[in-house]
Amino acid sequence: MRYRLGLVAAVAAVAALTLSSAQDAQAQDKVFRYATTGDVLGLDPHSNNEGPTNTMKGNIYGMLIHRKPDLSLEPDLAVSWENVDEVTWRFALREGVTFHNGNPFTADDVVYSFQRQSQETSDMSFAIATIEEVRKVDDYTVEIVTNGPDPILLLNMPNFYIMDQEWVEENNAFEVVRGAGQTNFPNLNANGTGPFRVVEWVQDNRLVLEPFEDHWNAGNLMTNIDRAVLTPIPNDATRVAALLSGEIDMMYPVPLQDVPRLQNEANVDVLEGPELRTIFLGFDQWRDELLDMPGTGQNPFKDQRVRAAFAHAIDLQAIQRVVMRGASTPTGLMVAPGINGFVEDLNTPYEYNPEKSRELLAEAGYGDGFPVTLDCPNDRYVNDEPICNAVIPMLERVGIDVSLNAQTKSLHFNKIGRAEGNNTSFFMLGWTPGSYNSLNPLMQLMTTGAPGHGDWNSGRYDNPQVMALAEQIKTEMDPEARQAMITEAFQIHQDDVGHIPLHQQALAWGVRTDTVAEIIQRPFNDVDLRYVVMQ
Repeated sequence: MRYRLGLVAAVAAVAALTLSSAQDAQAQDKVFRYATTGDVLGLDPHSNNEGPTNTMKGNIYGMLIHRKPDLSLEPDLAVSWENVDEVTWRFALREGVTFHNGNPFTADDVVYSFQRQSQETSDMSFAIATIEEVRKVDDYTVEIVTNGPDPILLLNMPNFYIMDQEWVEENNAFEVVRGAGQTNFPNLNANGTGPFRVVEWVQDNRLVLEPFEDHWNAGNLMTNIDRAVLTPIPNDATRVAALLSGEIDMMYPVPLQDVPRLQNEANVDVLEGPELRTIFLGFDQWRDELLDMPGTGQNPFKDQRVRAAFAHAIDLQAIQRVVMRGASTPTGLMVAPGINGFVEDLNTPYEYNPEKSRELLAEAGYGDGFPVTLDCPNDRYVNDEPICNAVIPMLERVGIDVSLNAQTKSLHFNKIGRAEGNNTSFFMLGWTPGSYNSLNPLMQLMTTGAPGHGDWNSGRYDNPQVMALAEQIKTEMDPEARQAMITEAFQIHQDDVGHIPLHQQALAWGVRTDTVAEIIQRPFNDVDLRYVVMQ
């Protein structure tokens, strides 16, 4: 695969960025300059659970097990692992590994990282929610004890990031602070064992990394880059101009309307493929009074008929055809094909039927509609704000008075997430299960009230049957029985209209072929620098 460069310009801030990138290029032989819609949410590996942020963590921090682009697992800080009994896994750790500051990596760091990541304020606690204890056997051996048999423990290990205990304690940084844009020490600084180290981070401007020369696998990685510079460029046109002019080597996502144009450029490749992310809408189902209806004592979304009315009012085919230009797959499930546990028979979207929507609203006592604000990001998903803009007139057609609140992803995630107490009535979110298993969205999106559950259940959907099934699925080792429970949970959620699944978006990356020799497009839609080779 081949890729190449592009130019920016347009505003003074981007012009300054251009100068800095040009200086970087002169100082380094192989500088990989790439751009996406927004910056990482922070550097603390145990904080924000967000795709591009997690991928950046994986460039900087090591984990016991690393996930390859084909989704298979390979050793990282653990060289081997085995089941001692049904609840105990023994991991042999890699010797001779150092953190970026030179401190040695040992079993103490694994135990400490478990204690830190398992805090209630950690958005990454889901990955270790079934772990009861991590105990040190010796300096290079740990045992992980789960609270029951865990059939997917290994699948979650790529989301268990290992920090340097000494470094964290020296900087009084054990406490994980929830939310994007936090200024606590580990959110602004980094010290991992990963293949790249942070050289500079100017928030919302550039994040600069260089290879960690003492990485345990230095010299054997696919990449040959000397420096990587990530530049957030929210504006689609500016991002495309940057690629075309050679200011950057790679950009994602490519605006759908620009795909044909870039495909005809001599030195640009457009990489396209399926993504395992599901985009969906959710509702506040827990407040007795909707935020948008003060003084009424009413929350229409607590009524399943109202949620169903919204689902039947949204024309997914029109969104696919007009907004997504065909580059999406409408869905009826909260997981994509390719996620373990996907149920083809349930993957039927809610029927588009505005008349039925009006009937349901009238039955529920809202025949005259009601006001609601739709919270939407404008720089996270493919055409996120245009999708929300398309949904609004569809709902207005059945009598709902919808206002749009579109903002940058850091503000959006803080607002709808736990950082601000799920301060939303109606929202957009996208989700790729970190374990690539259906238990992950069941825990993160469809249940609440227990450790590791509901971190992004922003509307606090709560069905005791789904919760009971999720608890059983955690420890069910029989694949058929496990799948039957997943199917039942998804059916209940679908009948409840717990959320409105919209689609899986398609991947589109633009790469300059005159500067990038090879890059691997992963189904996560994020760039792992291990797999970037410059000309």
